Amino acid sequence: MNSKNTLKIISSFWNWIFLLVILAFLEIFARTAYETTFLLNPFVIQSVLLFTAAPLLIGIGQTFVIISGGIDLSVAFAMGLASVVFASIIKFFAPEYALIAVVVAFIATSLIMLIPGFINGTLISRLNVPPFIGTLGMYGVARGVGYLTADGMTVPFKNDIVFMIGTGKFFGIPIPVIIALFFVVLAHYLLTYTKFGQHTYALGGNRQAAIRSGINIKKQILLIYMLCSVCAGMAGMIYAARFSAGAPQAGEPLMLDAIAAVFIGGASFFGGSGKIIGTVIGALIIANIQFGIVFIDIKPFWQFVVVGVVIIIAVVVDQSKNKLSGARTDE
Repeated sequence: MNSKNTLKIISSFWNWIFLLVILAFLEIFARTAYETTFLLNPFVIQSVLLFTAAPLLIGIGQTFVIISGGIDLSVAFAMGLASVVFASIIKFFAPEYALIAVVVAFIATSLIMLIPGFINGTLISRLNVPPFIGTLGMYGVARGVGYLTADGMTVPFKNDIVFMIGTGKFFGIPIPVIIALFFVVLAHYLLTYTKFGQHTYALGGNRQAAIRSGINIKKQILLIYMLCSVCAGMAGMIYAARFSAGAPQAGEPLMLDAIAAVFIGGASFFGGSGKIIGTVIGALIIANIQFGIVFIDIKPFWQFVVVGVVIIIAVVVDQSKNKLSGARTDE
């Protein structure tokens, strides 16, 4: 095996290797510093998985967008808006109508979250607005509407069913994690085994070729951005369920994490490649970094530095893969 093939293999699996290195380091640190275990500690496992759930849900939608050659910056406050809408509807109902409140809030919030995606998709597909600019504008709109709806505050509520969903467990697995895993399986099937997934790859790989092959790219872009908004909405509802409150700023710290998870997971910055399982690995890497920094007792602000460095590594790896394969690098 020559060095070029070796580099190809390493660049293809670097995120798996990086995750294993992080886990090995944390396990060694736990055993030497605290004489305990990190990997086999049930509390640690559950905490890391809960850290992963919300950014993973946002990252799932972002995966489709990035594979198609776009970006969605509106997801942060779309998530916050969803949490506020969900909480406001739950709060409207009396406690004895808890189940009805949950059903109505879930359906209404899901439908409302189609709107930001529809607007983003329309701006990008019909008016040829660059994704960065269009979704940045929606970022501001969703932020403002969220704060106006919540009157600039959090929206607390009391609902036993929602509380159980947010804090309960099923066979020891937190319910928010189970919901996230359900979306992972659904998104993986959609991206891998359906025409929608094939068209998403085709759109990001070569837009002109996709048009010539008969793909309705305007419709495809619209559906992709609507899907991304719905995923952000689900993350917002899970946030509200976990904390029994909606907050306009709920998703703000998660936007970078979600986008980073997609790129760390192997999606190309130029579109046309990426996998849901890669986004899962990326989200796990970020969650372990965040929890690990707290675990080893250093200032939590270091997580931003480390995540930024990992994103830079992802850029370098992506460029290296393109050079090794002869793909475009925009040089």
